[in-house]
Amino acid sequence: MNVERVVDHSAIRTNQVFTITLLALAFVLSAPAISGITGAIMLLSAAAPPLGLFTRIYRHLLRPAGIIQSRVVPDNPEPHRFAQLVGGVMVTLGTLLVLAGVTAIGWALVLVVIMLASLNLFAGWCAGCTMYYWFNRLGVPGFSRSRSEAAR
Repeated sequence: MNVERVVDHSAIRTNQVFTITLLALAFVLSAPAISGITGAIMLLSAAAPPLGLFTRIYRHLLRPAGIIQSRVVPDNPEPHRFAQLVGGVMVTLGTLLVLAGVTAIGWALVLVVIMLASLNLFAGWCAGCTMYYWFNRLGVPGFSRSRSEAAR
């Protein structure tokens, strides 16, 4: 049986907008509490996507109000979840480093996530997705979906 796999890219873009905005605010205000909360939201979203706060705001507020329209396309959800996990780990680690007094490296990690989320939002290139598919091609356990499966 050939089941089409789809992802709502509007939900992903909404996540990116919230992530970029909150992390930029955290950096500008030098507020590790904001980056820490954002990192926790990102990690929860990667572990249990239906519980992700930004996705819930999209699904239950923005989409029903007609503010954002769905854009469901053939795609694998796993690479996007992996990208969310990598970003969440980097933001959480960066926040912990800031709290430990290693502010330059901590904020640098947060800025890298802002940059990569911005590349995805504005240029359509997902670094975490690219990593996922590289790991798949190398046969790394747990990275079972190939890029070609998304097109089926």
